[in-house]
Amino acid sequence: MEEKIIIRGLRQNNLKNISLDVPKGKIVVVTGVSGSGTSSLIRDVFARQYADRVILVDQSPVTATGRSTPATFLGFFDEIRKVMAAETGAEASLFSFNSKGGCLVCGGRGSIVTELVFMDPVTTTCEACEGRRYSQEALSYRYHGKNIVEILDMSAAEAREFFREHRKIRKALDAMIEVGLPYLSLGQPLSTLSGGERQRVKLAKYLDKKGNIYVLDEPTTGLHASDVETLMALFDRLVSRGNTVIVIEHNLDVMKQADYLIDVGPDGGSAGGEIVFTGTPSEMATTGRTITAEYLRRTL
Repeated sequence: MEEKIIIRGLRQNNLKNISLDVPKGKIVVVTGVSGSGTSSLIRDVFARQYADRVILVDQSPVTATGRSTPATFLGFFDEIRKVMAAETGAEASLFSFNSKGGCLVCGGRGSIVTELVFMDPVTTTCEACEGRRYSQEALSYRYHGKNIVEILDMSAAEAREFFREHRKIRKALDAMIEVGLPYLSLGQPLSTLSGGERQRVKLAKYLDKKGNIYVLDEPTTGLHASDVETLMALFDRLVSRGNTVIVIEHNLDVMKQADYLIDVGPDGGSAGGEIVFTGTPSEMATTGRTITAEYLRRTL
């Protein structure tokens, strides 16, 4: 008998006493017209109800600080600094722009913020480090011919080969590549990423967890069609590892490849908040009588 995630009597915002059985170990797409209640159902109620099992991966900022990078967020920057220290004999802290290795003029920010009276602050590139954030001493040390800035400028794919002998670093880089971010540099500020990229960086952090419920909110935003296929292949792998993937999404290509669809409607606002269809994509295309079903039929 197929296992289910039980939802009963949900009433929040425009949700009208929703009860639902969500299949476990599947790719489940929750869709509906704008304002129908998909986010209220999944993010505001379901994710909180199952907070001990849900990994929420949304488009919100990854951290509050502008100094965070993929290397710091995914936890392998410490390993890179240890490798540099072991190679050069210098202290590991010298290879952190937040510590001893930071430019003394800008404090490792790479820029200078000038506060102006009655006007917005002006931000300029630090002339001392030319935006590289590091002191000249830190830049004088090299590992396999590269200094710390050149290492952080490498893409995940390049760094994967560069650090192929270091298991912990390689594992984190493999996760970045698996979520479709092989091009992202190790030191790129997370504040500069798109919403879709932020989601995938977060997803990379939790890839090795099993038996969990992954909840994603519009993960295909801004993605090319080929990248959507990469993302769907990743969802398949997560499911094959024993996880459940629940995606709030309006992309028809994602809907067609889902194992199960939940359509919320029938319209937006006060006219929404009801479950108007549950079933497979083929069942929706055959028997669905919703706005989403009409669009899905046109693509099949």
